Amino acid sequence: MSNSEKQSMSAALTREQVAIFLKSDPDFFIEHPYLLEVLAVPHDSGGAVSLVERQSSMLREKNKKLTLHLSDFCDAARHNDVQFEKTKRMVLALLDAQSLDDLGDALEESLCRDFYGDATSLILFADRELKVNNRRMMPREMAGLVEPLMLSNQPSCGNLSAAENHFLFAERAPMIQSAAVIPLVQGETIGLLGIGSYDSDYFQSSQGTMFLSYVGEVLSRVASRILQTQLNHPE
Repeated sequence: MSNSEKQSMSAALTREQVAIFLKSDPDFFIEHPYLLEVLAVPHDSGGAVSLVERQSSMLREKNKKLTLHLSDFCDAARHNDVQFEKTKRMVLALLDAQSLDDLGDALEESLCRDFYGDATSLILFADRELKVNNRRMMPREMAGLVEPLMLSNQPSCGNLSAAENHFLFAERAPMIQSAAVIPLVQGETIGLLGIGSYDSDYFQSSQGTMFLSYVGEVLSRVASRILQTQLNHPE
């Protein structure tokens, strides 16, 4: 085709119009396959490849990305299944608890074994003080030191002060580098659950607290029942 013929065609039909036409008629090259033999798309290397080769390359790249996305979805689904089973196991253990000791043992086993915490501390508020391993009952006014952690009735995560650490984790406090603190609320704040980690980055102030809130809701109901039972029928 001569230059004059090309210029004449360019004046009659723009590149944009050609693109719009081809987009609206995806079967065009099926009906005119001979054009694929002469069409070429510039390649990154500076050479040229046929349109079919270029399309195949693009489809392979899209397929690779879709495969990676699918793999990510499958990994997320497997992770969620594992988390669900751990959570279910913990909730059932809490529901089976009949005493403060049972409750503390269930929390220790689940949160330290399944969810990789290093220490737990359960504090329930009552008119009298009782200390059993890492489970304590005490009058609310004795918990003034950790009052800021209870004001919002929401879990908080991050680094505690040395005094807060000692209040919650006693002799294990020097090893605790980060913690989650969950107020237990049943109409009013009835206690606190502390989960400590030896890793300073394990609990961070920016992390989500949906799971911790769920643990708090379940534990609050069970702890309220046990607390009333233990106070009404002390050993």
